[in-house]
This record gives sequence, structure tokens and C-alpha cells, in this order.
Amino acid sequence: MSFGFSVGDFIAAIELANRIRKEFVNAPGQFKAVSDEYAALATFWDIDINLSDHELNDQQQTHLQEISSSCRNVLNELEKAARKYQEVECRGGSLSTKAKRVWKRLNWEPEDIRELRDRITSNVLLLNQLNRKQNDQERHITLNWLTTIDYAPQQSDFINRRQAGTGQWLIDSEEYQTWVQTPKKTLFCPGIPGAGKTILTAITIDDLTMRFRSEADIGIAYLYCNFRRQDEQKADDLLASLLKQLSQEKASLPDSVKALYEKHKDKRTRPSFDEISKTFQSVTAMFSKVFIVIDALDECRTTNGCRERLLTEIFLAQAKSRANVFATSRVLTEVTEKFEGSISLEIRANEEDVRRYLNGCMFRLPAFVGRSPDLQDEIKTGIVLLVKGMFLLAQLYLDSLIGKRSAKAIRTAIAKLPTGTNVYDCAYNDAMDRIEGQLQDQKELAKQVLSWITCAKRPLTILELQHALAIEASDSKLDEENLSQIEDIVSVCAGLVTIDEESGIVRLVHYTTQEYFERTQRQWFPKAESEITTICVTYLSFNEFESGICQNDDEFKKRLESNKLYDYKGVVEFLRKQGHVEASSQVLMAIKEWSKFTEYSQEIPKQMTGLHLAAYFGVDNAVRDLLGSNSLDSKDSDSRTPLSYAADNGHEAVVKLLLDNGAELETKDSRIGRTPLSCAAERGHKAVVKLLLDQGAELETKDSYGRTPLSWAAFHGREAVVQLLLATEGVDTNSKDNHGQTPLWRAAANGHEAVVQLLLATKGVDTNSKDSHGQTPLSWAAANGCEAVVQLLLGHDADVEAQDSVSRTPLLHAAKNGNKATVDLLIATNRVDIDSRDYYNSTPLSVATRMGHKDVVAFLLTKSHALNMPDSFGRSPLWWARRTGYLEIADLLLQKCKEEGIIIQEDDLPTATISVPSDNSSRWCDVCGLDISKEDTYYHCGVCNSGDFDICRECFAMKAHCLDEPHTLIRE
Repeated sequence: MSFGFSVGDFIAAIELANRIRKEFVNAPGQFKAVSDEYAALATFWDIDINLSDHELNDQQQTHLQEISSSCRNVLNELEKAARKYQEVECRGGSLSTKAKRVWKRLNWEPEDIRELRDRITSNVLLLNQLNRKQNDQERHITLNWLTTIDYAPQQSDFINRRQAGTGQWLIDSEEYQTWVQTPKKTLFCPGIPGAGKTILTAITIDDLTMRFRSEADIGIAYLYCNFRRQDEQKADDLLASLLKQLSQEKASLPDSVKALYEKHKDKRTRPSFDEISKTFQSVTAMFSKVFIVIDALDECRTTNGCRERLLTEIFLAQAKSRANVFATSRVLTEVTEKFEGSISLEIRANEEDVRRYLNGCMFRLPAFVGRSPDLQDEIKTGIVLLVKGMFLLAQLYLDSLIGKRSAKAIRTAIAKLPTGTNVYDCAYNDAMDRIEGQLQDQKELAKQVLSWITCAKRPLTILELQHALAIEASDSKLDEENLSQIEDIVSVCAGLVTIDEESGIVRLVHYTTQEYFERTQRQWFPKAESEITTICVTYLSFNEFESGICQNDDEFKKRLESNKLYDYKGVVEFLRKQGHVEASSQVLMAIKEWSKFTEYSQEIPKQMTGLHLAAYFGVDNAVRDLLGSNSLDSKDSDSRTPLSYAADNGHEAVVKLLLDNGAELETKDSRIGRTPLSCAAERGHKAVVKLLLDQGAELETKDSYGRTPLSWAAFHGREAVVQLLLATEGVDTNSKDNHGQTPLWRAAANGHEAVVQLLLATKGVDTNSKDSHGQTPLSWAAANGCEAVVQLLLGHDADVEAQDSVSRTPLLHAAKNGNKATVDLLIATNRVDIDSRDYYNSTPLSVATRMGHKDVVAFLLTKSHALNMPDSFGRSPLWWARRTGYLEIADLLLQKCKEEGIIIQEDDLPTATISVPSDNSSRWCDVCGLDISKEDTYYHCGVCNSGDFDICRECFAMKAHCLDEPHTLIRE
């Protein structure tokens, strides 16, 4: 990169700076001020040179050149000043006498140097500012690369809705105070729907933020789970958000985060879950204490073990560092069982809080209420008595009184407020009756708003909703005069719609409202989907989109900015104009899961026809109309046909239509090599699978991973499809993919109990089939804590002592991952070797100790005879407990040793635990846990994804290899 000046200019300036440094070494006291300021300039001059190594924009380059030139001028002036106040002193009398420049003993003349000092200060400030901007820009890019999801606007929205004083009971409670003050504690707050869990979560976050605002060494991160945002709240998304929040709290970006970004940025790849996990754990360890707050765990997606994986990582951070966890949820068994043994505090609408809330909302009622304190007290008392712990009801009840015209009408309405088990449905029915009683235009607007929000596949912004409501059939462009004001939109919806001011999202007041409308959609807006389709078709037909696909990201982003509804689509009927089709498909694919973090114009399938898009959305009439104008088996740039898209999305009528017209059955896409049958099986579309099989689709077709339709269905727990495939003649229940994994293996590993039961009931299924690493279905079910699946496998003669390629048994896998219930089940068979050894001579007790699973260690100590047995490195369970810092486990082991009469040589045990480097760089040995951040030489595995496994000199010298496989270590 050229900055308009050469490297020689930099070198000359550095030499000049070094000369002046020497000149000022022995400067007298009165020169100290300018000397100190010069030192600051010299330091930032070095920063100036470092900036030249970074990618700067044109404005920054110009700015840097100007500052650099000014700095060199200052240096020249400073050298002249130094010469002015120095003289040559000769010592000795011979010709060989050396001359030396010394500072004159003259009075300081401030006016001679004042301007120079000002210029020095100015250049220091300018260089500092430029460097800070550059660092901030790089920091912003890196953190946004981790995830663009930001929960701060939601936190602001929720805390702003709080009525002053509400929720203080939680902050003052003994449970909360114990949780805040005690490291590694978990506070679980279950509550009924509408109890106010989310607002109390916001209050908790606000309290923590204020309480620790001056303590930079305490980290706070939080998540608001939302059932409407499950597509963007997968386990890696949620964990990346926690990582981002904690990284933001550090003064400088953690080295581990920088390294993760550098590893992927050039390849344009995303980090794996394991990479995010490792970085998250290292950043968490940089704080003296971390608070992790999660709201609405019941709304966290469960597919692919999302909630399970998230909680595992959070609890691991809690075990390894001083992390405190706060979580709320509806009362669900699968959630509450994860918090057994934790501090628990039920959330219910506190009567005093409800009264405070109502008191703050009295202004919303008619004016005659405001003039009558007695009536206000009646309203508050009446509602408080009825809500019974449900804060949402107080809001709904209050909204039901807004239109009343007299005190008598209000008292009558309060007397009729619904109670009982279906109280929410009654309240929502009442709200809809009020909507029905409005003027015709208001009623129609309210139903349009509610239908759009209910049917939307993701939350809608204010502008998106305004655009959707403004469009009329046959429009060729958006008429901005037809945009409704957001205040009017909300006012006609009887309190069922609210706006998150910070994020600009329009939403229903509660997830119970969404559930209500999903159940009653046919009653209130039965034509919602067809009307939304018409609006989307009209929108996509706008003249602006005739030009087709955007050729670059800037052009595409500009299109999205000016057409707010364009990146939201429901079911659309497709146009025959190829330009519109390609433009539509670009937006469609830009929001697909696999391209979520790429630029819009990158890696998006091209060459999609109208038939492709019609098949994708299942619009059978459009497919029928397009059959003559589009090639039936036309392929996009991923080699996907219309049949592939229709099968993938479960559109039975479209699949039948395409098959009846001769669509090819066995086409494979170019990304994974899946056929339409594999796509439908993976997604669980039983009717489509049956259609394809009836047409003769190949049952045992394999994709590029070697996976069959049965394998995909088993992996995702598609019970109905698995049952159908198993009943089909010719199915291979033991078919292995490229990793040697059978359908049973994949179902068991993912905990799909019903599918495992179906497969085990099938004649000839191999219960003990091993994958390429020698692991059986039981091994993986045990490792992942799938208790019900383990019970099923044990009842079908699964080999409890099956060893994988590193000699690990199912018990050892279960112990390593801390799955105590699974450990109990396996030991209860009386067929397992409790002290079985793996390739490294590690026992279940040893690996459980090393991973910090206290409950598993405590249980194994009642059974194991390998209390002080060393592994291949000569390290006993007690050695591991002391080395990895699990001191509570170390105490358990020491106590057991005393009971058994085992003498422990303290000199043979490590005294140091894992330490966190002060310079924010984090690297530990993955065998012994030693801090190796400052070692000049370390090693990593050349097989396990490059540098993901680090090892210290000592472990390398002992020929220690990766813990999971005997891989090869490389010196770095």
C-alpha cells in the first residue's frame, strides 16, 4: 500500500527520533516537561509506523500522511532547540581530547519552546485518535463477525417497561443475595406463563450492571430466548452471543477471539461449535467472576440438542471459572431437571408489584377514572385479587376497561373479568370482541395487523409491517401516502400488539397470544395466508424488480433498504418474468441457514426459474401454470430441481403434480448429493416420502456422506418416516455411511428414543455396530447422556464392554462427559468393569476427575478400586484433581485415601492450579492443564483440525498424544 511517502521517509524519521532521545538523556530538570512530551510523541510515532501495516481507507491514509509529515517537522524543530541549549565541552589538553555536547547552564526561555510543545501535544493526540479509531474498527468487525445478534435493545425495551419499584422483592430476597455473593451458584426461577419472568430478568441484568459497574474484572452476559427467533437462536448462535458480550467488556479484544477471526476470515468460513466453545471458555476464565443470565429457557429450541448443548457449555464455564448462572423458564420437567440442586425461587406476580403497575397505568383509562381516587382503588383492588400471580392478566384486564364510558360500566366489567384454567383464552376472546365492535376500517386494519404478525416467519419491523399494510392488489410501486401511522396500527389492536422501541420490532404482547391465534386463526382471519400471498406477489411484481438479480452487495443492500418488505416473504406465487424470479430467489437464499454469515451476493444459488420458486413455496396452481414455460427438470447452480425443493419443503400436492408430469426421481444436488427422497426423509415429510417410494424412488440411494434416506430420518428423529421406510421391502437397516455410522447409531447418538425403539424392533438390526472410531450406539448414547436410549439398548443385549479405537468403554465415555444417570445405569447391570482402562490407562474415575464432574467422582468412589491408580503418564486421579484446580474433588479423593489407608506423598502432587495469563493471551496444555501462554515452544496435533489441541513440553516429552485418538503431535 502506498501512502504518498516512502519507507525511507519512515526510517529517516526513526533515526532522527533516536538521535533526539540520546540528546535528552541528561537534560536538566527545567527541560523535563518538553522531554516527557517528546517521549509521548516518540511512542506514538512507533504506533504511526505500525499503522502502516494495517488496511486503511483513503481518508485514514491521507490523515496519517499529514500527521507523519507534521511529526517529522516537530522532530526537526526539537533537534534545533536541543542544539540551541547545548554547547561543546572539551576535556583534557591533547589533540586526542574528546568533545562532548552538554546542556548550557542558562535560564529556560519558555517562549522559545511553547509553540513546539503545543505542536508535540497536538500530534500525540492526533496519532492517538487515529490509532484508537483503527483499533475500534477492527474490534467492531471481529465482534460482528462472531454474531450480529444484539440483545441490548431488548434489555432496554424491557427495563423501560418496568414500573418504578417493581421487582425489588427479587433483588432483596435471600436467594438472590446468596446467588450474587457466592461464586459458582445457579439461581433458577421457574414461573407460570405471564408471571413477569422477562421483566424480572431485565431487572436482574440492570441490578448486576449497576452493582458491578466500577469492577472491570466482572463480566455480565445475557440471552433472551424467543420461540419466534429459533432460526437465529441455535446453540452456536447463542454461545457466540455470550462470547461477544464478554469480549466487549474487555479493554482490548481477547487474543483467542482475534485468533479465531484470523483463522476463518480469509477462507470466509464460520467457526465450529467446538471452536466457539473453546474460545468462550478461555474468555470466561479471564474474569474474576462472570454472571450469565438466560430468560425463557422453555422457548429455546430443542432440535439438534440446542438447549442441552447450550446449558452444557454454560455449566462447564461455571465449573472451570467463577461463573454464576441465572435462568427463567416455564415449569417444564425437561428444563427443571437440569437445575436440580440449584437455588430455586418461583416467580409470581407480587401483589404490591401489580398494584404499582396499575397505579402507573391509570392515565390510560377514561378521564372520569382519573377524577375519582375511590374508583381507581376499586379497579386496582379488583384486578389484584383476580390475577393470581399472572402479571400479563393485569395488563389484559386493564386494557379491557379502556373503552368504558362510566363508573358503572367499569364495575360491571370488573365483575365479569374471566378466571379459571382458560383465563388467557377468555381474555383474548374478550379483546377480539372489542376489535369486532370497532368501525369497519379499524376492525379490518386490526385483523390485518394480527394476521401478519401471527403468520410471519420471523419478527417484523415497523417499516416492514407498514409496507405490508400499504400494498393493494395491482400496485406497481409502493404508494407512501398509503402508509399507516404506527400509533394507529397499535391503537386498533385492543392491547394485543406492542412495539419494542429500541429494536423497532412490532410483536404480540406475549407468546400465549401467539399460541391463541395459532389455535383460532380459522375463526378470526381464515384467509390470512392467501391474502399475504397476494400482497407478496404484488410486492415482487413492482417495476423496480424487473432488472433481476443485483450484481453486488451494495446494490442489493440498497434495494433492501428502500423496499423494507422485500426480505420478508411468506408463500408466494411465482411470476413468469425471469428478472423478478432471480431477484426474489436472491433474497430467499440470502436468508437461508447455510449462507447466514456470508455476504448477500456470495454462494447464493443462481439460475432459479419460476418453477423452482413455485415448487419451493408449494403453490400448486402456479406450478401447473408454469409447467409449459419452464423446463420440468431445470437445475439451478446447485443442481437442484423443482422436485428437490418441493420434496424438501413437504409440498405433497406439488410433488405429485411434478411426478405426474414426468419429473426425474433420482437427480442429486451438487452440494451434498441428496435426492428428493433423502430431502423429504430428512425433513420428516412422510406423505412425500410415500409418494416418491410409490413412484419407484431408489430406497438405498447414498449422498456424498454415504447416508441413505433412512440414515437421515433416524438422525433427525423422524419417527413416522423411519416407520414407513422400515416397512418398505429392501431397506438396509445396517447401512453404514462414510464414518461407519448406521441409522441406529445416529438415532442413539442424538437421543431419539422412539426411533431407536423402532429400529431395535426390526429383525436383523446390529445393536453393536461400530463406526470408524470403534464406537457403538451405546457408547455415544452414554457419552451424550441419553438415559432412555441407554436403557433401551441395554434391554437389547448391547455390549456394555465394547471398546472403541482408544479402548474406551461406554462407562468411560459417560464418566468423561459427566452423565451420572447413565453411569448409574451401566454400573447397575453388574456387567461392566468399573476400572476399565483406555489407551492411556485412564479409568472412569480418572477421566471424571480430570473433567471436573464431582457427582460422578463421588459415586465412582463408592465402587472403584482404582483410587490412586496412575495412568500412562504416571498421574493418579488425585494428581489430576490438583493440577486442573478441582479442589473439592481433590478433597473427596484425599478423604477416601485416608479411609482406605493409602499414603499420599504430597511432594509428588502438583501445587499449582490453572492460572489465567495477565496479558489476555490464553493457552493451556490440553493434557495437564498447565498454562503455556508464555512458552516459546508448544505443540499441536496435526490431525485434530490443526491447532485445536495444545500440549506443553513436559507432556510431549512423555509421549502424550491427543486424549481422544493416538494422533501425531507437531512442534510449533
